[in-house]
Amino acid sequence: MVQPVVLLRGLAREQAHWGDFPAALARQSARQVWCQDLPGMGQFHREQSPADMVRLAELMLPRMRRQHPGPWHLVAMSLGAMVAVQLAVLAPQQVASMVLINTSAGSLTPFYQRLRWQQYPKVLTAFVAPVLQRERLILQLTSQQWQPHQLHHAVDIARHRPVQRLNVIKQLFAAGRFSLPPKPQCPVLLLSGGADRLVDPICSQRLAEYWQVRHLQQPGAGHDLVLDAPDWLLGQLLQFYAASEQAG
Repeated sequence: MVQPVVLLRGLAREQAHWGDFPAALARQSARQVWCQDLPGMGQFHREQSPADMVRLAELMLPRMRRQHPGPWHLVAMSLGAMVAVQLAVLAPQQVASMVLINTSAGSLTPFYQRLRWQQYPKVLTAFVAPVLQRERLILQLTSQQWQPHQLHHAVDIARHRPVQRLNVIKQLFAAGRFSLPPKPQCPVLLLSGGADRLVDPICSQRLAEYWQVRHLQQPGAGHDLVLDAPDWLLGQLLQFYAASEQAG
């Protein structure tokens, strides 16, 4: 039986921010693909987010099991990748593989690389700004080549399922306290954007070196590979799954 793929987004983002990518991945991989929102985001935007990565994973695990008993292939971005790592700790037999995109760990890289210090003013402004200004700032931080229609889409998402500022703070606190576990038992691939304005790509490189896993970088892409390099991302996932099946 072909194992499904579960997509996890990052800080203050939800499943709608994947856009058309899940459908393209499902079509090309011939797998079931679904998106899982973090507590306090997306379909769960009225919930309170825990300020702890382990608790985030504990809340998500039964929801994922109800949708599919597993094992799953996890594709996770930024803060979502930290949650994916915790899921692999809690349920190692249910995580078939992980592809972690533009993530970091405090034990390997300092805070000013995990969130580039040059962007602190924009991050703070985005936190208190009206919806349109906030979403424009987020796109400026996360994408090298965003388009006006993507801004309109992000604004629609924000107005339809608004994120509570307190939940963003709690997610940041959870990410700041994230403790890197030992190397997972499953196959792992790290991907990063070489032009990431938000998180220094060295964070992915250090993690790859620490775990002794493969790290691939798209030089011209920013933090959001789905916006900047969707075809490249799709290609890497298809190659990764094909290699994993051959190894298995």
